Amino acid sequence: MAASESVNPVDLLCEQIEGASSDVLRAMIRTFAQALMSAEADAICGAGYGQRSDERVNSRNGYRAREWDTRAGTIDLAIPKLRQGSYFPDWLLTHRRRAEQALVSVVATSYLLGVSTRRVEKLVEQLGIRQLSKSQVSEMAAHLDAQVEAFRNRPLDSGHYTFVWMDALTMKVREHGRTVNVHALIAVGVNADGQREVLGLDVASDEDGAGWLAFLRSLTARGLSGVRLVISDAHAGLVAAIGAALPGASWQRCRTHYLRNLLTKVPKSAQPWIATLVRTIFDQPDADAVRAQFQRVVATIEAKFPAAAEHLDAARDDLLAFTGFPREIWRQIWSNNPQERLNKEIRRRTDVVGIFPNRAAIIRLVGAVLAEQTDEWTEGRRYMGLELLAKARMVTINADQHDTDQPDPTPIAA
Repeated sequence: MAASESVNPVDLLCEQIEGASSDVLRAMIRTFAQALMSAEADAICGAGYGQRSDERVNSRNGYRAREWDTRAGTIDLAIPKLRQGSYFPDWLLTHRRRAEQALVSVVATSYLLGVSTRRVEKLVEQLGIRQLSKSQVSEMAAHLDAQVEAFRNRPLDSGHYTFVWMDALTMKVREHGRTVNVHALIAVGVNADGQREVLGLDVASDEDGAGWLAFLRSLTARGLSGVRLVISDAHAGLVAAIGAALPGASWQRCRTHYLRNLLTKVPKSAQPWIATLVRTIFDQPDADAVRAQFQRVVATIEAKFPAAAEHLDAARDDLLAFTGFPREIWRQIWSNNPQERLNKEIRRRTDVVGIFPNRAAIIRLVGAVLAEQTDEWTEGRRYMGLELLAKARMVTINADQHDTDQPDPTPIAA
């Protein structure tokens, strides 16, 4: 199969039209690619195809077939072979990869947007590509690794990060022939410009103190500093890890998650009443009123459900850490709800995968989603005003003061 010595675009187009070909673009791409490869092979040989010349240093030795997946469909190429050495068009193809880079980007982007591999196969079939296996889709998506790795290891040099939200998502992965649960640890912070920013991502086998401590130390090694408050659910070992890796930072227990835990301590019939009482704590105008209302709520619940009251009283300092900061930002820091919205988007992207083949695949997909979200936050409006952020940094939380000068509790009428 010999390539054309020269290509006349007009003659080629007329030939395709006369032949009523439905693949004009594909045929033209193939013809031009063959012509360019033939010219390059002639230059290596020192003479044109079939020509006798004293300057010839090599000669052709047939062709080898190669399928090339492009946006125009699958194209059958004939790559020239040489009698001595080898020839491969690096400018056109990549070793052991059939797809052009543009198609790789399309497939990887589809994977990132949460499109299942089965649907990606159907998508590329519409582009004229004969076959694209699930393993090929996963291999193409792997080109995101470099971008994700750069994002995960970037220096955290945007100044102080006053507030940090942390959460863990459970995901399934295949390891050693079994399907096991692992935990994706995610941290989001507010930087010195008042913008939210994903600080880090890691995958741990267990959601324990060791996993959180290693994660926090990796963040501080990259430059995380100035943290005043960490907001999260009551993850095992997280509070101790915060004290070890982030000295000077306090912990705010998410009010939403805590209320769910508290409601398990009372009968189902009493849960609406308990939930309404607890919410009144957070509706107060200032810190003193919040602490006074907290005491009244504990006294009211104790009259009917002592165990629940004891549970609530034990969580006092963790639930009221937000009161040490300006009233204007309480709603943003007293729960993990901002993180939950991010988690919902991550779940939307990962649910179509189901079980990940390895931990690197989790890092690849979730890391790409987080990098994309960070870019959106950077282009959006500030999450916190600079004046409020500066005011928050001037406040020193003294948890001990929450336990002193408490007003006498007056039970709330049931």
